[in-house]
Amino acid sequence: MASITNHLPTAELQALDAAHHMHPFTTGDELAAKGARVITRAKGIYLTDSDGNEILDAMAGLWCVNLGYGRPELGEVAKRQMSELPYYNTFFQTTHVPGIALAKTLADLAPAHLNHVFFAGSGSEANDTNLRMVRTYWAEKGQPQKSHVISRKNAYHGSSIGSGSLGGMTYMHAQGGMPIPGIHHIGQPDWWAEGGDHTPEDFGLARAQELEAKILELGAENVAAFIGEPVQGAGGVIVPPATYWPEIQRICKKYDILLIADEVICGFGRTGNWFGSETMDITPDIMTIAKGLSSGYAPIGGSIVSDAIAEVINACEFNHGYTYSGHPVCAAVAEENLRIMQEEDILTHVRKVAAPALKAALDGLADHPLVGTVNISGMMASLPLTPHKESRAKFAGDAGAVGYTCREHCFANNLVMRHVGDRMIISPPLVITPEEIEIFATRAKLALDATYKDLKEKDMLKAAS
Repeated sequence: MASITNHLPTAELQALDAAHHMHPFTTGDELAAKGARVITRAKGIYLTDSDGNEILDAMAGLWCVNLGYGRPELGEVAKRQMSELPYYNTFFQTTHVPGIALAKTLADLAPAHLNHVFFAGSGSEANDTNLRMVRTYWAEKGQPQKSHVISRKNAYHGSSIGSGSLGGMTYMHAQGGMPIPGIHHIGQPDWWAEGGDHTPEDFGLARAQELEAKILELGAENVAAFIGEPVQGAGGVIVPPATYWPEIQRICKKYDILLIADEVICGFGRTGNWFGSETMDITPDIMTIAKGLSSGYAPIGGSIVSDAIAEVINACEFNHGYTYSGHPVCAAVAEENLRIMQEEDILTHVRKVAAPALKAALDGLADHPLVGTVNISGMMASLPLTPHKESRAKFAGDAGAVGYTCREHCFANNLVMRHVGDRMIISPPLVITPEEIEIFATRAKLALDATYKDLKEKDMLKAAS
């Protein structure tokens, strides 16, 4: 077994990576030719690569490192738990202390009617659980035909076959036989890109009412659930108009459809509350959790389930689960992560300090000639790029080419800011300070300026016809 240290030269690490490591959502040959960026350590909101560059991580890893990097308490808890009980499963009528403690903490944090947790290893696994659970729920209630699930175009709910089908990203559906039968998609509440001449309020209602139309098309007696992120994350930080979620909630209640709120990104302080459902005033039957649950320090996810659903599922043998459901080390790390969040009052920091500072910084960038607007909810935001602000025009040429150019300039300026199509995405650690947000804004402006210069030189500042 080879021992690899951070002291190998970058080129050697890149060559080993290209030879043996298959990356998610990546064209491997292109990455091998370019060479992966090798991250060797991290502290606070900063990453350090193998060449010694200090990089501001404005994406908190993948939306998840809420407490920032290098919290020793989380490592100490993991070490202690590994010494006491490194692993045991929760099959075969057994349990363990970390799983019990974390389930109780989550029930205390969640809305009052959500008191039961089914653990998984990730958000993808948890949404697969949700798909099976809602279908089992209705079957146990004598309505097995009530099995169809409605989601939204451009939604992201994971990348396994089940969760990837629940998501609405066509480029994912183009591979691997997705979506599976019984999954349907309606329009997303993206007023900026798709609202046309409608007001945001009218557009939000219209998109919500697509749910009712789809239910009637399928027959309410056949529809098990609707799933949606309170704020669409990987789709581009799409903050729905204020009219959207109340209408979705009304329709679900009217037709007796279960509501699944995917909180994988929005949960654990990202929108300024424990859950995005609170921010958007949603009353879900199930909440999907992962990412910020452990601040990304250990892989863990789950489903927080209502009393009504749990009563039905607990009365039968639910033939479902994972080897690592409620893994004791991951559960202990997650429990400590939530304890720190409460002890340090991270939510107050988000609401009163970090989120206002981030909004002010982004409002400053909104004057840039490439930036169309600012979409923001707490500590998740996006900057749609456009050649023409007033018309909200898309760029001519390949979608995403401008966003990719800007992302590359971000990297060159030691900033991680993701692009989704031609939107720049921001989701920093929740503990970021106003001073660090100023550094972020300075680097982001440098990247935007360099992108604008490139577009002018290449005659790419043209609107799609």
